[in-house]
Amino acid sequence: MLSGATGAGSGRRRCNATDQTGSLAPVPRLSEVIAALETLWPAERAESWDAVGTVAGDPDQEVTRVLFAVDPVQEIIDEAVKLGADLLVTHHPLYLRGTTTVAATHFKGRVVHTLIKNDIALHVAHTNADTADPGVSDALAGALDLRVTGPLVPDPTDPEGRRGLGRLCALDHPVTVREFAARAAERLPATAQGIRVAGDPEALVRTVAVSGGSGDSLFDHVRAAGVDAFLTADLRHHPVSEARANSPLALLDAAHWATEWPWCELAASQLDEISDRHGWDLRVHVSKTVTDPWTAHAASPPSDPLGAPN
Repeated sequence: MLSGATGAGSGRRRCNATDQTGSLAPVPRLSEVIAALETLWPAERAESWDAVGTVAGDPDQEVTRVLFAVDPVQEIIDEAVKLGADLLVTHHPLYLRGTTTVAATHFKGRVVHTLIKNDIALHVAHTNADTADPGVSDALAGALDLRVTGPLVPDPTDPEGRRGLGRLCALDHPVTVREFAARAAERLPATAQGIRVAGDPEALVRTVAVSGGSGDSLFDHVRAAGVDAFLTADLRHHPVSEARANSPLALLDAAHWATEWPWCELAASQLDEISDRHGWDLRVHVSKTVTDPWTAHAASPPSDPLGAPN
């Protein structure tokens, strides 16, 4: 479990200084690293409304350190500067909608200025990483020690049926909803929210659907899958109320950031493998800075059996 301590993870490995074939420089250029990342998360597989790909960076600049994080916020940018990173890869876009200014008087403009002043490139993999094989929900399932059986919403363009949004999973042995929630609280990064539960805490869970990030638009798919529980983030009152009225499905609501952070570890390991294969002299780091916007939680006192106060 990520304790909430800040700072980038240590460099994962360092490759040999030379490539035996001589076909690639030991220190790759940004264009080479981006090309490798595009094989993992092709931009054309992102949703039409999404903003993925390279936001800042000179294709010819050399890359020796890469930092992975969920959010391209100033705190993460400052961490990349301190680390000496040449490339920051984030899950969330910096600009999801158009803008007319990158003035440093605005926080997003300040991010751009800091990146450029320090020769740090920014690359985004968002919905194209959500549906990838493996992708964001595979990493979430792995963090929870779940066995993935297939995508929740299959990508119709994938003949192998492995890509898609969310994942259907099985547990090695049944646990109660209460026990499964405790597992999620223990194994996902610690946040102020923790894990909220809707449903019978003592009901048994054998099969689970998971989706990193906001998932209450997927209830129809979850119900059709017939799973016992659904773990995701950003669940809202009315969709949850309607979902509970329609089925005994247990719902577990985690913090958005916490459900997507495991992907950073997965993505870093994938780049490590690519670096080894090419003989690149590359250090790959994962930020442990908690950028979940919620900072505190006050638990309600035990409920009054007579109901809510007047």
